[in-house]
Amino acid sequence: MKKHTQLVNAGRRKEFTGKAVNPSIVRASTIVFDSVQEMVDAGKRNHDDVEYYGRRGTRTTFALTQAMSELENAAGCYVYSCGTAAITSSLLSFLASGDHLLMVDSVYEPTRDFVNGTLARMGIEADYYDPLIGEGIEALIKPNTKVIFLESPGSLSMEVQDVPGIAKVAQAHDIVTMIDNTYATPYNFTPLDVGIDISIHSATKYLCGHSDVMLGVASANERTWKRLQQNSYQLGQCASVDDCYTVLRGLRTLAVRMAQHDLSAKKVAAWLSQHPMVDHVRHPALAECPGHEYFVRDFSGGNGLFSFVLKQHDQVALNAMLDSFSHFKMGFSWGGYESLVLGAANMASRRSATQWQVQGDLVRVHIGLEDTQDLIDDLAHGLDVFKQHLAG
Repeated sequence: MKKHTQLVNAGRRKEFTGKAVNPSIVRASTIVFDSVQEMVDAGKRNHDDVEYYGRRGTRTTFALTQAMSELENAAGCYVYSCGTAAITSSLLSFLASGDHLLMVDSVYEPTRDFVNGTLARMGIEADYYDPLIGEGIEALIKPNTKVIFLESPGSLSMEVQDVPGIAKVAQAHDIVTMIDNTYATPYNFTPLDVGIDISIHSATKYLCGHSDVMLGVASANERTWKRLQQNSYQLGQCASVDDCYTVLRGLRTLAVRMAQHDLSAKKVAAWLSQHPMVDHVRHPALAECPGHEYFVRDFSGGNGLFSFVLKQHDQVALNAMLDSFSHFKMGFSWGGYESLVLGAANMASRRSATQWQVQGDLVRVHIGLEDTQDLIDDLAHGLDVFKQHLAG
């Protein structure tokens, strides 16, 4: 079945929808049973298809988890209150005091904070690795290495990793692999198909697509699913059924939204790459982006997120440019229908295993669903402001 068709139909079993097109929203804490035997039987069955207690979820939750399991070719999927909760719970499910973690150096900053803070306090050792290391990661493996964590591409610097290569090495050493797959979504890349154990998404972003929900999901293969499920439940992780329903609705239009984001972003990236104030553009679809060859090999498409680097560093000029935009709003996150901009000064401080050699300021943009010419005009104005403040 093609992805477009899967996105429309996944999670729409009759017991979830009844005679309606969409699954019903079932809010519950207590689930009431008609007999002791019914309660006992429900407790023995899977978390992801039987209503037992509200924290396990209702049929609304199950519609989403089963949809994601189908889209990711996974044994199961767990939902969390946000993407960060999905990442931290996955790591906690497979790491203990004395273990060693290999973490990609281009990782999302809250993940780095969790590794350097909570995991370090728990006695878990971590080493960061070059996102372009590929199968060379084998040299960094220790006897106590239990998890390798990937994020491809990096959400600021946009390096694309050799995911199959790293997965191959990890499998040879019986190490669990996890990837933050938020950029690709299951529409453009299914990591479990190339040997990754757990695929994690901030469903807040493209899976929802409308900047009005916080939700995370983690989909696991057969060998890791039960442990992930049990540990996440023991950690008290759960999510609102209203948010699950909203993400389910977002899934139905994911294919058309991703295609438009991708098309628009490539147009804007091509324009920026020719601008005299821009040193280079870090878009995975462009040949100059680190790891571009892996993007071409593994991904079926892109989205609206990329970065560009200015030729000069000037904080005053950068701030003036950011303040001048009309269509590009300043804010964290991405993946909604709107365009966003974020200035990432001092990128060097975000690295520990690799050196950030670029001298100019990095600017990350998310290209939304607005007209691309309006967005290009907005960027042109902002870059003019940047130039004027340099001159001043």
